[in-house]
Amino acid sequence: MASHVPPIRQHSPHLPFGDHQTAPLYGRDILSVKQFNRGDLEYIFGVAHEMSEMVRRVGTFDLLKGKILANLFYEPSTRTSASFTAAMERLGGSVIPINEVRYSSVSKGESLPDTVRTLEAYADVIVLRHPEVGSAALAAQYASKPIINAGDGVGEHPTQALLDLFTVLEEMKRLDGLTVTMLGDLKFGRTVHSLSRLLTLFNVKLNYVAPPSQRMPEEIVAEIAETGVPQKETPNLEEVLAETDVLYVTRIQKERFANPDDYDAIKGAYVITPETMKQAKEEMIVMHPLPRVGEIAIEVDTDPRAAYFRQVEYGLYVRMALLAMVLGKA
Repeated sequence: MASHVPPIRQHSPHLPFGDHQTAPLYGRDILSVKQFNRGDLEYIFGVAHEMSEMVRRVGTFDLLKGKILANLFYEPSTRTSASFTAAMERLGGSVIPINEVRYSSVSKGESLPDTVRTLEAYADVIVLRHPEVGSAALAAQYASKPIINAGDGVGEHPTQALLDLFTVLEEMKRLDGLTVTMLGDLKFGRTVHSLSRLLTLFNVKLNYVAPPSQRMPEEIVAEIAETGVPQKETPNLEEVLAETDVLYVTRIQKERFANPDDYDAIKGAYVITPETMKQAKEEMIVMHPLPRVGEIAIEVDTDPRAAYFRQVEYGLYVRMALLAMVLGKA
């Protein structure tokens, strides 16, 4: 069977010729999901969808030719770092990869503001992952080039939340009217912190399933309660699985525990298996920010409802969109 070939683009509301300096995100930092409204999301997802068509048609193109991204990672990362690198290179730009910051000038005592101000002399945009909450906002205070937050400790991970929401939209074809169940480490999981906040822009219901020690932080529950979005907390997945449209699974993060015994006590609290999926809707999806360490059995991978590897691909398109937008090309 011949594969679908998208029509040649004649005109695009998203990818202009020349810099688009009046675009919603031109020159802006991407620090928190709190900075977005529904209109922003519609535009970002429109650009991301067009990026997916361009990649399928031509693979790479020169939208960001001559632009340079500095990938500044103070914490280990495979997926997020590789995703931004691939996004920039798909757009024809170049990348300065800095994935082992502890071996750089930081080990000599250099501050984050000084590191950022140095790197922006070489690059047009900086993607930052840092173990301290608020680090991206601090960097943005001193930088004149756009800063994109790729995770600040247990705080936020806005680009992950955006790609998660784009995944839901592409897979479920809607965002309003869904029940989203978040499972696993909700205390330290910055992905669920950001996604839950972003979902308050839509008509959804949120379920939180976690061991007592890993519950969603009270301040986030209170923040979401103020928006009127229904929330339910329970330690039992079976209680909410049958009504779930999106099951968002997270791993218990061993690196966030000071006492290894505390981690060992709950690391296998929830495991999604083919038997689990028999209790779920036929039309639903399972997501995971990855990496997984046993919380989803590998046998689930062949279930068409398993969307977590498709989720990775959607992330590429969202990050392509964000890079193009902050640099005035979308």
